[in-house]
Amino acid sequence: MNEKSIGTLQMMAAMLISGTIGWFVVYSGQPIIPLLFWRCVFGAATLALVCALTGSLPRRLTLRQIGWAAVGGVAIVLNWLLIFASFSRASISVAIAVYNTQPFMLIGLGALFFSERITATKLMWLAIAFAGVLLIVQARPSAAAYAGPDTAYIAGVVMALGAAFFYAVASIVTKKLGDMPPHLIALIHVCVGALMIAPFADLTNLPAGTRVWADFLVMGAVYTGLVFALLYGAIQKLPTHSIGALSFLYPIVAMVVDFLAFDHRLKPLQFVGSAAILLAAAGMTLGWSLQRAKPSAQP
Repeated sequence: MNEKSIGTLQMMAAMLISGTIGWFVVYSGQPIIPLLFWRCVFGAATLALVCALTGSLPRRLTLRQIGWAAVGGVAIVLNWLLIFASFSRASISVAIAVYNTQPFMLIGLGALFFSERITATKLMWLAIAFAGVLLIVQARPSAAAYAGPDTAYIAGVVMALGAAFFYAVASIVTKKLGDMPPHLIALIHVCVGALMIAPFADLTNLPAGTRVWADFLVMGAVYTGLVFALLYGAIQKLPTHSIGALSFLYPIVAMVVDFLAFDHRLKPLQFVGSAAILLAAAGMTLGWSLQRAKPSAQP
């Protein structure tokens, strides 16, 4: 099996596992704060082992590297906090669809911090994604999919947008740390996350029972350590267009799991809005354009 095939399998596995995280968060029934804290703790242990095995642990780091990695860690934790909280308010399918506006937030931050050019095609995809979000917000959640008030539903959509923004911030920070091994960046992120959440995690009253600790271990070792290792392993082996294409397995799997596990059915406007966002994100990520290519000059 060649390197590209291995990378494809790694990317697919990472996206398939990630697509079930919403179900796991809801099914476990664990409060978000302790779930995130122990995710960081067990994730750090797993990633430290991955770094040791891959030779990603440096002898020393500069203050600049540590500072930027810490900023990325704060952004990642806020991203996790908001997206997890959105699941119970807007449903997993809606939250994940809205969360996929992150490529457009990345464009805005890239233009702001790296003077990257925003083309007419990018603005077109942005407009389509924005229209998709508006359709989702306008659609009242059906009783079968969501039992909460409309204000909570809208709050869930806003939380998913916030999560996308903080993910884009973390991506920009990671770009500034291009000389640092990605597994090490992820390790610093979860270490910062553990320190950040610890004051709110009520560590004086640790939960009892193997079920609770099993949930924490799976969230940290599988959904964090294993997924990050698979994802970064794939990134090192695949071209950008392949990574972009395979990344759309994540929202598709999440929506299928949401339907099968919780019978959450998107209403017509929600479906159209979600499809618009995913189409725009795919077009943006894969570089699609509605302009026809100019015919080559004949000799």
